[in-house]
Amino acid sequence: MDLAGGGEEEEVEVGGGDQQQQPPMEIGWPTDVRHVAHVTFDRFHGFQGLPVELQPEVAGNAPSASKTVFGVSTESMQCSYDARGNSVPTILLLMQRRLYDQGGLKAEGIFRIAADDTQEQAVREQLNSGVLPEAGIDVHCLAGLIKAWFRELPGGMLDSLPASEVMRCQSPEDCARLCERLPAAKAALLDWAVHLMADVAREERSNKMGSRNVAMVFAPNMTQALDPLTALKHAVHVMNFLTMLIDGALNHGATSSSSSVAMLHTQTNN
Repeated sequence: MDLAGGGEEEEVEVGGGDQQQQPPMEIGWPTDVRHVAHVTFDRFHGFQGLPVELQPEVAGNAPSASKTVFGVSTESMQCSYDARGNSVPTILLLMQRRLYDQGGLKAEGIFRIAADDTQEQAVREQLNSGVLPEAGIDVHCLAGLIKAWFRELPGGMLDSLPASEVMRCQSPEDCARLCERLPAAKAALLDWAVHLMADVAREERSNKMGSRNVAMVFAPNMTQALDPLTALKHAVHVMNFLTMLIDGALNHGATSSSSSVAMLHTQTNN
């Protein structure tokens, strides 16, 4: 058959050997040719942000397009794996690395002392553009933005767990079993957060932030109860819940903060 030209149909003889000779079968030209492209979106290498100078001026937002790294679900963000194999939004790993590199774990009152509002807003805008600012960010600004990320997480970090069961937990083992009921993405995120808090608590002599202190400042950011009184009561139970998880991480030989820094460099450079 000559598909390159000639415009003639080809006759193909069917049969052979001692079989009865079959009449020729005519094969015509192709009548319906399609080029099919299959595109798969990999959320682990997703869109982190478009530089400001490349952003088009449009009348409205594109459907389902995320223009911020705050207040969006983990499923719609670029994620990377941490040293423990957890899938975590890359922006959190980058801020964690910067916090550790700048000695934030030993800064007194880390995650408790509020940062300068002007700098925090400026850094937030840069992060929303997909840019992590260069060195010089105050460590309290980085810590504040990490807390803000959890505070603005849709659906709350722990709100899918029944408040009554959170309250009944009496040991790190109880807490760990309850965490198994979290959606996979949030379970991985909580594991990352608990080990971040454990790294902070490990430097208590320098930063004056033990496991209970760290849990106290993180707890209000892990739930989104609308009623202020309910939120206050639940935050106390969440604080106890987080304290037990942090103590469990510390008691089970969690990675030291110095080793965490080295692993963060490896993970975020890949």
